[in-house]
Order: sequence, then structure tokens, then C-alpha cells
Amino acid sequence: MHAENQAPAPSRARLVLSGTALALALAFGQTPALAQSRGLPDFTDLVERVGPAVVNIRTTEKAKPAEAQGEMDEQMREFFRRRGIPIPGPRRGAPDDDGPTLRGLGSGFVLSADGYVMTNAHVVQDADEVIVTLTDKRELKAKIIGSDPRSDIAVVKVEAASLPVVKIGDSGKAKVGEWVMAIGSPFGLENTVTAGIISAKQRDTGDLVPLIQTDVAINPGNSGGPLVNMRGEVIGINSQIYSQSGGYMGISFAIPIDEAVRVADQLRSGGRVVRGFLGVLPGDISKEVAESIGLGKAAGAIALNVNEGSPADKGGVEGGDVITKVNGKPVENASELRRLIAAVKPGDKATLTVFRRGGTKDLVVTIGEDERSKRAAGGGDGEPAPAAAPSAALGLKVSELTDAQRKELKVRSGVKVDRATGTAARAGLREGDLILSVDNVEVATVKAFQAQIAKADKNKAINLVVRRDNVVSFVLLKPAR
Repeated sequence: MHAENQAPAPSRARLVLSGTALALALAFGQTPALAQSRGLPDFTDLVERVGPAVVNIRTTEKAKPAEAQGEMDEQMREFFRRRGIPIPGPRRGAPDDDGPTLRGLGSGFVLSADGYVMTNAHVVQDADEVIVTLTDKRELKAKIIGSDPRSDIAVVKVEAASLPVVKIGDSGKAKVGEWVMAIGSPFGLENTVTAGIISAKQRDTGDLVPLIQTDVAINPGNSGGPLVNMRGEVIGINSQIYSQSGGYMGISFAIPIDEAVRVADQLRSGGRVVRGFLGVLPGDISKEVAESIGLGKAAGAIALNVNEGSPADKGGVEGGDVITKVNGKPVENASELRRLIAAVKPGDKATLTVFRRGGTKDLVVTIGEDERSKRAAGGGDGEPAPAAAPSAALGLKVSELTDAQRKELKVRSGVKVDRATGTAARAGLREGDLILSVDNVEVATVKAFQAQIAKADKNKAINLVVRRDNVVSFVLLKPAR
């Protein structure tokens, strides 16, 4: 049954359509209200309100020797394309240049009138210079206040006053199907407006932040720009796209503004993000397991392993416990547990509700600090900086793969090469390579990789299994002498 057949005739006071539109609506048997609701939304007012607070961000980075030797390999190009990151290329410089400069483009938006700007961490990562271009065409040098790669949030500061600012919304209230708008600088085209709807929420990518999925057209250069609802409020930061071509393919992702603001506040106050640490290896619960142990609903995170001496161990968590709540908040899966624990301030107590041997009980745990948060601080508070990694002498810098990257690349272990110089470069390693094992031992974390390098016989070549462009090969790495 059609709603228009039941709607009462509208009163004259409710008619808001022009005479022509009204005649067309009645001619097709529609009430004016229905005809109006079926029309597309008008974003012009939103653009006028939000647009002045959106900025273009341009970065430069001096190319390192290994980067200046040749073109970026195709695997790394694909890594950039899939995430909507501008692919850097060497600048043809003047004769007095120190060397090639890698250039990046992105977007951002003004948080405060005194010049704090939010963007993506990957937009300003490794940048030697950050230039912010305002809508009035002013170009201002920016200082990076803080950057958090795990959430992909960064805050930069320009010296300016009375800047237009965005209005922050509540991403938790956003609904699937509602209209949203993005403003940014795709391909460097400043203040470009695109629109669409929210396609899904809480899209789990395996990282700390569940993303908002939309069908808003996002392309390289949009990264860091705002996702705006119909009330003119920023509810997300455009961060990633899914693409097999390098361009928009109908799916884009934004970081919820609630999480982004929480991270930005910490970056502004301390320059880094502090996250809680529990000390368990969490796993998901299948329906069959939930039924067999009497849990019922397949929700919660099972403690597959409890680190000795960790906050979980000290708080009484045992291997096999199913953690169903953190401070009263339901835990749906392992990823949700990580996010809830990360949000707890180190040193604070948290109440864990666990299911153990057919019953539930509450455990009070004093949350610790995530080691990655400490490393991000660079050994602050007067502590000495960490010793150089064993791989540094070989010219290697590596990073861990996220769960989402492992799933995408279909690998269960491995670390990604971020930089290869000296011995590593001479052996043929490149940025973007995946090192799967060291001397026949699989490595899934940077710590495991460094441990294997440290144990290697200094008089023998180190045997690496390396994957590049879906091809696996052996690389012999001769330690420096």
C-alpha cells in the first residue's frame, strides 16, 4: 500500500512548493510533502558554512638516497592507491637543490580560531615542511603538534588568528542512509565538494578505530578533510578508499569524529596518545563455541593467552576466560576489547566482566600503558632514548602489519620494509617489501624481527624470505662488519 494514497490533503499553510512544482506534483498524484521529500538535498548552505574552515595541506620531504635511486615499486604504489594517499614523485629541482623532493597533498579543517588544524597522520608523515593554504589563498607554514599513525590522526598549528572553525558533531548519532558531504582537495583541486550517504557504521578494519563507510566520492588529496552531516556538523575525517584502480570505486571510509577529537586533545596537550594495556591475546567467539560452553550469544573476547606479570595476570584473568564487558560496556569481539581497553587511562582501574566455567564474575584490573604509546614518546620524561635497533646497522627500518593488511595480503606473519639503505639496499630490498621470515623463523612483529636479527651469526649471511608483488624469494643479507 502506498503512503501517498493515505496522506490527507495538505493545508494551504503547509504548501512550500512553487506554483509550477505544485502543479507537477498534483499532476502525478503526489502530495507536495511527498514530492519534496523525494527531491535531492541542497548542500549550498552547508558549503557556505563549512567551506571556509577547510584547508589544503601540501607537504615536502627530502628524498633519502634509496628513494632517489629510481621509481617507486608497483607494490608500494598500490599501497598508496588503496588508501587514497597521493603518490609522491621526485621534483625536477633547480641546480642548487640539495636533492629530489617528495611532495604530498591532503586536506584538513580548522579546529580552533588560533590555528589548530586536524588532518590525517599519513598526510604529514615524515614531512620536512607542511604548508596550509586557507580559502582566502593565504599560505602558512605549519608545525606538526602531534601525529598518531594508529588512529591516522594528526594536529598541525599555523600562526593565525580569528580563523573560521568547523562545528563538531556526534558521530555516534549518525545513521546509515543519511546524507553526508565531503570537502577537500582531490588531486590538489581545492575546496571540492562531493556528497552521498552513509553506507555502514562500525566497519571493522582490524585497526583500533571502527570506520564510517560512505559512498561519497573520495580521491587522493581528500585525505584529512571533513565528512559533514546535513546540520553542518563534522562527524568524520575522510581517511581511506577501497580501490583496485587508484581512484574512487564507490566505497570510502571516514574516522569517526568522536575518536578523532579524543586523539587530537591528547596530541594538543602532550604531543602523543596514551592508550591502556591489558596484557591478553584476545580471540573471537564462534557461535558453536558459545553454545557449547553455555555462553549463549556469540559475543565477547576469549583470553587466548595472558601475559605473565601483565595487568590482566595481576587482576586475576585466566586463559580461556571470555571477557564480555569492560566497565559495563558490552564487548562484541576481540577488536572491540582492544578499543575499549585502549580508551582507558593507564593507572585507572577497570572492571572486567568475565565468563568462566559456566558463570560470570567481575574482576577489577589496574590498566597499564601500551608499550607503543611509550615508544611514541621517544623515551620522554628524562628517560634515555631506546638503543638503536639491531637492523639499523643493516640499513633496515620495518613496521608491523595491521590485521586488515594481513587479511588483504593473505599472510599470517611478516613485517613491512619502510626504508632500505646501505647493506639492505645493496642486497636488493626495497621499501614496501614484506619480510616473512629470518633464518627460517617466521616474524610477525617488529620485536620478533629484531630479536632474530640480533641472534644471527655475525659471520654468516642472514637468510630472509621476502615477498614482493605476490612473488616470494630468498634474500641474503650480509651483516656489516
